[in-house]
Amino acid sequence: MSRKYFGTDGIRGRVGQSPMTPEFALKLGWAAGRVLAKTPGARVLVGKDTRRSGYMFESALEAGFAAAGIETYLTGPLPTPAIAYLTRALRAQAGVVISASHNPHFDNGVKFFSADGDKLSDDIEAEIELELERELICVPSEQLGRARRIEDAQGRYIEYCKGTYAGRSLHGMKLVIDCANGAAYRVAPAVLAELGAEVVVIGDKPSGLNINADCGSTHLQPLKTVVQQHRAQLGIALDGDGDRCLMVTESGQALDGDEILYIIAAHRQAQSALVGPVVGTVMSNLGLEQALNKLGVDFERAAVGDRHILERLKARGGLIGGEASGHTLCLDRASTGDGIVTALQVLDAMRVADAPLSRLIAPVHKFPQVLVNVRIQGQSHRVLETDVVQQALAAAEETLAGKGRVLLRASGTEPLIRVMVEAQDEKETRQCAEKLAEVVRSVALGDATA
Repeated sequence: MSRKYFGTDGIRGRVGQSPMTPEFALKLGWAAGRVLAKTPGARVLVGKDTRRSGYMFESALEAGFAAAGIETYLTGPLPTPAIAYLTRALRAQAGVVISASHNPHFDNGVKFFSADGDKLSDDIEAEIELELERELICVPSEQLGRARRIEDAQGRYIEYCKGTYAGRSLHGMKLVIDCANGAAYRVAPAVLAELGAEVVVIGDKPSGLNINADCGSTHLQPLKTVVQQHRAQLGIALDGDGDRCLMVTESGQALDGDEILYIIAAHRQAQSALVGPVVGTVMSNLGLEQALNKLGVDFERAAVGDRHILERLKARGGLIGGEASGHTLCLDRASTGDGIVTALQVLDAMRVADAPLSRLIAPVHKFPQVLVNVRIQGQSHRVLETDVVQQALAAAEETLAGKGRVLLRASGTEPLIRVMVEAQDEKETRQCAEKLAEVVRSVALGDATA
């Protein structure tokens, strides 16, 4: 069945507008609680990032869970992957994160984890949506759920992260970390410092309104500047909820998720610890695929979104996957994408190879990639299926045969069709992308017909 509220990664929107209102959050907590209440003694763990609206939604969800008779454990601000871990560790039936990830402070969202720390299944999300259509009926007062704070949540997660690092002490390394004024602002610097690194921290002064604002994984320039000022070995950029990680080399060169994925996969391969294929997405750079293939590593592509990468890894028995945005999955270390864990795997690779970050990424020769977003009205699949667009796509693929690739896809979150072209020659790449985008645009505006 089609879902009204749940997207590819929970529910998200502008604070105060449907669905992200306190009334809806109350009903959502109750609806999810009704589904979870099928397990006797069910309890749920609730965490959040540093957005000011998080307090409001935390209270509303807590009230909804209580009305359904569910015990609630509250952690306060913690990264999304910390909630996935603690849900397993505390044997809760579900984990809930109040966050809009890399979005500005005026957005917020709610996403769920299962008891195993995985994404909630489609079937469970469908059950919750059915309950949302029902009238809220509170359980009798003696059955109401209670809530309590988990005082040692941060410490538990810090120790967990340190346990995923198998390498030597980080003593002698100077690292800069940008916490995006988000959920990892306390725990991430602590993990690195306790492993022995000298840590310079930026983006660690959350006001509730400055999360992701000109900092973090979406704005790398401040990190580049500080890395060079302090002559650090590298810089680490997290996003607002701490599940993404991008990096900056010692010279200030930005690394995206594709390059980070290569470093981790190559390191695992060298240790004979790589199992199954590495999984990227349809947007992963062709240079990544070619570099992995030279190592004898199979590479597969999934649809955009870490949920789809996770599904493909499980289906193929793989461990390592990710996307260029910085979501990296290391299933031999964590059940979900974790920015801190990702950074530690790269640091381990550097220590073992005794090499700077710039040398570890040298084998990846990224193809020029041009992405053009075409705004549309109506249903995107109708535009994509027209003869005019399909003929233009075929012509572009023929032009780039053997030396590049073309991708047309509808955005899952905005009324956009994304036109992506990769090729060896940058000028040809841009010309091909703009030509194809113009055809899509003309069809979307009704200037061409099927």
